Amino acid sequence: MCELFGISGRKKINAREYLKEFYSHSTEHPHGWGMAVFYGDIASVEKEPVQAICSTYLRERLRGNIETGAMLAHIRLATVGSMDYENCHPFVKKDNSGRHWTLIHNGTMFDCPVLNAYFYQQEGRTDSERILFYFVDMLDQEQERKGSSLVPEERFCLLDRLICNMAEGNKMNLLLYDGEYMYAHTNYADSLYYRKMKDGVLLSTRPLKGDGWELVPMCTLLAFKDGEQVFVGTNHGHEYFDNENDMQFLFLDSASL
Repeated sequence: MCELFGISGRKKINAREYLKEFYSHSTEHPHGWGMAVFYGDIASVEKEPVQAICSTYLRERLRGNIETGAMLAHIRLATVGSMDYENCHPFVKKDNSGRHWTLIHNGTMFDCPVLNAYFYQQEGRTDSERILFYFVDMLDQEQERKGSSLVPEERFCLLDRLICNMAEGNKMNLLLYDGEYMYAHTNYADSLYYRKMKDGVLLSTRPLKGDGWELVPMCTLLAFKDGEQVFVGTNHGHEYFDNENDMQFLFLDSASL
């Protein structure tokens, strides 16, 4: 299972110590690392298909402060897709209105036929990248139907509907950023936490340094802006539970790495 980390802040937060602890977990997640620091809705993406603690580049990167009001970070334990740069998170895609969407995912889509159409469009081979392609495609279709860009509440409602329809039978822990709003969703127990701070909110697969970490509500899409929760979606009730058939699928796919 991969791990996720995200920041949504009213002011810049120094992420260095959080990232050092987060990337130390790559002893258990050795198949790549990545992060995106945001300037407006533009993502500065850095990633490598190597174990984070073995990366000379990342070690040097974390010697200095990383101060930001919005970022995403990921360490990968591959279940779908080989150990290549194209399969490392984050993934970024621009919609037809010019908005950049950035996604990191912790999970596997075991049964989601709507993603199949994007297999030959994506650069890598992960189901995570296909989730992003699908989201942006649906956003583009809705914007074309409306004849203008979607306002924040419309974007949230569409994503909420899509996730509700996709979650059954699939493990969908994800963080998604659209340049303004940070979206968070989990349907796997005890696998996404948040910590409210004075200047923002941190999100992480496992609690990091500091007190006050709480579990993100299950099966419900949340959206944060500048560290404040602004939208709460529908509780779809599709909690994911590990099962023998899915574990066999993961074993067969990981054997090809």
